[in-house]
Amino acid sequence: MTRLVIVVEKASDWGSYYPSVDVVSAMDYLREPVGADDERTHVINLCRSYKYLGTGYYVSLLAEARGHRVMPSVRTINDLRRRSLYGLDIDDLNQKLTHFLPAGGRDTTDFGTLVYFGETAYPALQDLARQVFEMFPCPLLRIEFERERVWQVASIKPVGLHTLDDAQEDGFATALDSFSRKLWRKPRVRKRSRYDLAMLVDPAEQMPPSNRKALKSFVAAGRELGIEVDPIGKNDYQRLAEYDGLFIRETTASDNHTYRFAHRAEKEGMVVMDDPTSILRCTNKIFLNDLMVSRKLAVPHTEILYRDDSRGMKEVVERLGFPLVLKIPDGSFSRGVVKVEDEAALAAAASSLFQHSALLLAQEFVYTEFDWRIGVLNREALYACKYYMSRGHWQIYNHGAKGTAKSGGFETIPVRDAPTEVVKLALKATNAVGDGLYGVDLKKVNGKPVVIEVNDNPSIDAGVEDVYLGEDLYRRIMQEFLRRMERKRLGIGR
Repeated sequence: MTRLVIVVEKASDWGSYYPSVDVVSAMDYLREPVGADDERTHVINLCRSYKYLGTGYYVSLLAEARGHRVMPSVRTINDLRRRSLYGLDIDDLNQKLTHFLPAGGRDTTDFGTLVYFGETAYPALQDLARQVFEMFPCPLLRIEFERERVWQVASIKPVGLHTLDDAQEDGFATALDSFSRKLWRKPRVRKRSRYDLAMLVDPAEQMPPSNRKALKSFVAAGRELGIEVDPIGKNDYQRLAEYDGLFIRETTASDNHTYRFAHRAEKEGMVVMDDPTSILRCTNKIFLNDLMVSRKLAVPHTEILYRDDSRGMKEVVERLGFPLVLKIPDGSFSRGVVKVEDEAALAAAASSLFQHSALLLAQEFVYTEFDWRIGVLNREALYACKYYMSRGHWQIYNHGAKGTAKSGGFETIPVRDAPTEVVKLALKATNAVGDGLYGVDLKKVNGKPVVIEVNDNPSIDAGVEDVYLGEDLYRRIMQEFLRRMERKRLGIGR
């Protein structure tokens, strides 16, 4: 069971609320004896100030030393103090402020709103409040806006509980009640696990990286090793700090919640796959192509097309010829990939795809009966598959088929039976990316392998990638999580 501790600087700060055994003064918390505590403890630090070396700062600092999950963390306190970080973390939000700010007030040049655990009294600003809370997890924040020609975030500051008026106290109480209930939402199993691993999934995803049976196998494999694997969704962001690690099993993108989860997990010092660096490197095919080329790894002949550059497009055609393949940089599962046979088809496809990206990849067309997929974990080959093209189609997935996307067959074999040169190239490709879990797609062209792409979130489906290794595939991945989490606990590197 989770123990909740609400820390206030002075007892009078809680005077407007019902007494609670969860509420303690900062001095009482700081004076608590340090000892072995089997309870999972969450601390909500509501001190008046988090000034460096002040009372509120020490509450968060010693909470972390005691192994308690505290909000705000010392990292968050430091991030809020460094104004220069605002531009890095919320630059994209500034561009959207005109959509969030309430109507009216044309002559207003400044405006502010309180955020309680990611909630605000202004419905139009709710999405902004949530995003700011995700970046700076702090119980009470005030976002200040200012306008010259356009609205900008002027500051994000912690706020003391003692400064709230009656209406604000009501808003805070409601948000605290909702937030604290989330901490106990799932009771722990009777047998305490050594580690807790969050597995991010989306049950509604049409083409997830793991099917339901595979997800159950991950849970079972973790339990064998003393890891409680807890499936979570995109609305569980606030719970993330409860866990020792994060395993992302939904299709990743650098512009959605999967990247925010990975980034937050890394900042919290958790073990995470996919890590945010791998997501950034793998989900953009332009970056990935340049990375492979810079490492002198074999890839199909590839050119970059730029929007509104018709001359450049003609030159690309002269170099590649027809047919050629157009790709948007962040497509997955064969989506956003078009084969064109002539200039008219190229112009039509480019016009459509340029609506999604300012740059496109143009790649020589290379047909093979199947693609190789080599699964790699921590720089070692894990599994080997052949993915055959969809019947009557030039890709593995045929999104033009009626109904759901249709895919070709597959053949899963021992890694030792895969061509040595294919496995070696796959390992070189992943070494350029990181040391996580990857799936490398390759083709053999004129007898030599070339890298098509590196997937940071590879498919691991029951009945496909696990055909040869069976349950041992899931066990090996969980063993790697266990190894990394134990090393984290000991304070040593990977």
